[in-house]
Order: sequence, then C-alpha cells, then structure tokens
Amino acid sequence: MTDAFLSFDELLDAVGERSFARPPALVANAHVTGLGVARALAAHDVPVIALDRSGDGVAPASDAVDVAGRVTYPLDDPDGFREDVAAVADATGHEPVAFGCMDEWALAFAEQEPEGVRLPFADGTLDSVLDKYELYRRAEALGVPYPETYFLEETDPGEAAEALGFPLVVKPARKREFEEAIGTNVVEVADEAEFADVLAEADDAGVRVMAQEKVEKTAGADRSYASYVPQEGEALGVVGNARVRYPTGYGTSCVVDRVEDPTIEGRARTMLDDAGYYGISEAEFVHDAERDEYVLLDINTRPWKWIGMPVAAGVNLPMAAYANAVGTETVHTGPIDARWVFLPDYLRLNFEDPTFEDVLAPREWHALVSGEFEGGPGLTTGVYRPADPGPTYALLETEFADREYYCAC
Repeated sequence: MTDAFLSFDELLDAVGERSFARPPALVANAHVTGLGVARALAAHDVPVIALDRSGDGVAPASDAVDVAGRVTYPLDDPDGFREDVAAVADATGHEPVAFGCMDEWALAFAEQEPEGVRLPFADGTLDSVLDKYELYRRAEALGVPYPETYFLEETDPGEAAEALGFPLVVKPARKREFEEAIGTNVVEVADEAEFADVLAEADDAGVRVMAQEKVEKTAGADRSYASYVPQEGEALGVVGNARVRYPTGYGTSCVVDRVEDPTIEGRARTMLDDAGYYGISEAEFVHDAERDEYVLLDINTRPWKWIGMPVAAGVNLPMAAYANAVGTETVHTGPIDARWVFLPDYLRLNFEDPTFEDVLAPREWHALVSGEFEGGPGLTTGVYRPADPGPTYALLETEFADREYYCAC
C-alpha cells in the first residue's frame, strides 16, 4: 500500500528510490478498473505504479500498488503526458509495461509513445477499433449485426432523425472526449429540440457524433467477450453476462457472470482479427428484443470495470498481457464459472428499487460479508476486499465527502 498519492516530483523520487526485481506495470488511471488490473498483476508479484491526474481514485490505497502519483492528463497536454511517463519509466531502471484503463489513457500511450515504455497491445490499430465510425463500418463489412446508425458527418441530422424516429441515441466516435464535454458518453434524446441541443454541444467541443436507434434491450442479457489476443498464439477469453446494471438501461455493470456463448465469441474474434488488433479487449453486445438478435455496441481495447471476473474465472488477462510483453510465461487455471459483484451500485439498486429481485444467493451474501469469498475461486468483487481494506475506505471517503472521482470506472 502506498503512503499517499504523490505529486509528480515526489513520484519520480519515490520510484527512483526503489529497486524493482522485474519491470513494473504503469496503470493509468487509478480507480476501479486500475485497481482490478493492479490486483491481477500483484497476485503474480508484479510491481505496480498507479498514475492519474487525481488522487481521488481507489487504487492508490491498495496493497497491490507500490507507488501512486500524478502525471499530466493526456487530454489536457499530450506532450506533457509523454514527457512525464517517459521520466517515470526512466526512473524505474526497466522498461515498464503500460496499461491504459480508460480510452484517453490507452490512446495516449499508443499515440504519444513515451520513451522506454512497453505497450502490450497493437498501438497502430487501437483507434480503428475504439473509433465507433470505424467500428461500425467494419461490422457492416463483416456482417456483424449492430444498431441502425447514421454518421452525422455524412448524413443530415434531420434525415437521420426521420429515419430513426424519437427517442434516439446520440453517441460519439470517441467517447471520453464526448464525456468530458457533455458529462456522459451516451445521450438519449426525446425530440428535435433535445437532439439539436446535444448536436450543438458536440459541435462546440469538436466531437464527431452519430445518431443511433434506441435498442429495446432484453434486460439482464447483455454479453461481452473479454479477451487477450497475443501477437502470436492462441487467444484467451471468456464471455461475461452483465446480469445487472446500475442505473438500469445504460448504467455500468454491477453483477457479471461467466457464461458459454460461442456465437458472441466468434463475432468478437471476427472483428478483432479483421482489425489486426492484439491485446486486452472487451467486445460488448446487447440482445435486441425486437430482432431477437445480439447486436454489437462497442469494443473497448483496454481493461474495463469488471476485469476481475475473468481473473476469478482462472483467465488472468492482465497477467497474460504483461507476461507476453516481457517475454515470460504464466499459467491459467480456467475457465471456470465466476461471478463479479460491484457492491456499492448493487446495494443502491436494492435500496432504491422495490421491484428489483436480488440475484445473489444467501451463500454468496454470507461469503461476501464474512470475507470467505477471498479464499476460493468463482466469486469476486470490484473494490471491496476485507484483506485489502484501503480501497473500500477510499470509496467511502468520496461517497460521504463533497467530492467525487471524474469517471465511474
């Protein structure tokens, strides 16, 4: 566990004072996803340096993190980010392995190419997968179903609205730039006036957007292929079912189960193979109730909030990426059945919605409350772990204080 979230100068001093037996991992950002990556790596004795623009994330308080500190935020100053990360890498005495845990951090590692840093992903193809214009064009060419979509750089917004009808969804090509400007990465609009307002905000921010049909999703049926694809060799992966989201609809996952679904895996692999992408990714699909068909929503070419579920299933994707980057091997024991729970959101949903039916069995609640889940396979959590209490306390501090972290993951 780190003593504090350090300033950049303090971070350089702290890294330089340490002697690392193997290349550290640079994990950015340092919140829920970064914590999941850090714990997955620390389980194999990989040292972790957590980087962020804010000290309000939960990862710096974890026993899995050796040092945590501030670097320049890449959306504010890409050159400053590159220089800061290169300086941290130099101070380690190794070539550390970078894990970008939000789009802007992953893209910054790829585009800025900080000196002395290893990238465990295909940097040259990253944007062609993250960029939804390119993503849906590829899906169209490969016959992978996706929601009806109109690119508003190419189609008149009025024509798109007429074709789709209201309500419709506005999405960005790159979601984090949109989220910084608008406050969310998906906006549902009910009429022409709301549509025009969102488009004006996006135009002011210089963000490319698209209009997309509002998919009537089958609740509790969302599925994602979570994988690590190496440059050479067999891919590792599991399919996750986002059983519960909070808020319902477009919220983030709070209960995810491993399931078998060869169709989802096959479609995701088709997209990744065609793009030439290697590295960690999550391909998100939702079940369209009207079509009775799974449609592709997104592919995240980076770790994501429930990255701990594949780890609990015996498929440690961060460790696979690290081992491949440094030229070592690691053993995977899965896949086995697994469930990941994010208790803060799951408890909120139980308290706020009297119609919600608890999906956790009494034995799972007992294992969570007692901490027994930490000693066995199959059940894991985001943040909460009694044996590593610092992140839970950090989350409670932000919940009860008059501040919050700048993103949910």
